[in-house]
Formats: sequence, C-alpha cells, structure tokens
Amino acid sequence: MANFLIMGRKESMISLKIHSEVFDLAHVTFGGNPVTLVGHEVKVGDQAPNFKVIDNDLNEKTLSDFKGVRLISSVPSLDTGVCDAQTRRFNEEAGKIDGVTVLTISVDLPFAQKRWCGASGLDHVITLSDHRDLSFGEAYGVVIKELRLLSRAVFVVNSNDEITYVEYVDEVTHHPNYEAALAAVKEAK
Repeated sequence: MANFLIMGRKESMISLKIHSEVFDLAHVTFGGNPVTLVGHEVKVGDQAPNFKVIDNDLNEKTLSDFKGVRLISSVPSLDTGVCDAQTRRFNEEAGKIDGVTVLTISVDLPFAQKRWCGASGLDHVITLSDHRDLSFGEAYGVVIKELRLLSRAVFVVNSNDEITYVEYVDEVTHHPNYEAALAAVKEAK
C-alpha cells in the first residue's frame, strides 16, 4: 500500500486498472462452473511477455532465462490427475524434439513441485512456481480470480520470443490438445 501512496494518485489508478483486467475466453469453466480469468490475453504473433517465477531451489527465473523454443504448460496444480498427465506427456514428447525447453508453471509451492519432480523422475520438463507474484499468470491471462490458481493453457514461444501457439483450454479439468501443441513446437524455430 505504501507504494501506491509514494507513486501518487494518477499512477496508482493506472496500476490498479492494469492488474484488474478481466476478460472472457470462450467461457472458461472449472468443473462446469464459469470462472473469471485475470491478466492479459496473449495471441499468436504477440511478443511473449516476460515474467518472474520461482524454481524448485527458490531461485527467481524469467522467460529470458530460457532460450530457443519454449513450450509453456500452465496447470492449476501438479497434484491433480490431469496436470500430472499433461506434464508427463509433454516431458515424454519433448525428449524426442531437439532444442525445446518445456516449462510447467503452476501456483504450487516450490517445495511441492520439487517433491513431485523427485517422485516422478521426469527429466525434460522444468517446473516453476508462480505462487509468489502471479507474474506469469497475469502476463498470460491465466489467473483464475475465484481460486487464485492458474487456468490450463499451453503456449509455444519461438527463439525470437514470439508467441506461435496459444490454447486456453475451455474446461480447466480437460486435457489440452497435445497434438496441436507438439506440432507447433516442431514448426517453431
């Protein structure tokens, strides 16, 4: 709150408006119930927004820390069946594609992600936590306002930091279109 007082009234209002952007993506639902996504919707052709997340060792990471083609898999929690299956599927498929980094981002605590990674034995995916700031979630428009979770979505970012594929899954409990996302990864340079 002190930041807003120091910044002054005009900047405060602008900052609050940006952080409260709400949009409707094909009526996204969670368990059949409509949810509100907060943040900035990204589209194919957009410059990939940077973000700050935490890795399993509590180090801050940004999009620019990872080079080349990146598949970003947004999930509500690794401790659910669909999120677990999604992360495993992208891990398996990414192992077959040279030069691709798979980032799975959730609001799970880094400790829980580290435990999950240790138990799963996955080696081609990097799990990152957006728990602290929701920086990724707001930058990519996947924060579920009602639950403070990330919505299920997949983004492909090419080596020029351009978004080449976007899928906001319309029902958060459903799987993404793996084939389309993987085809986009193979086409990205």
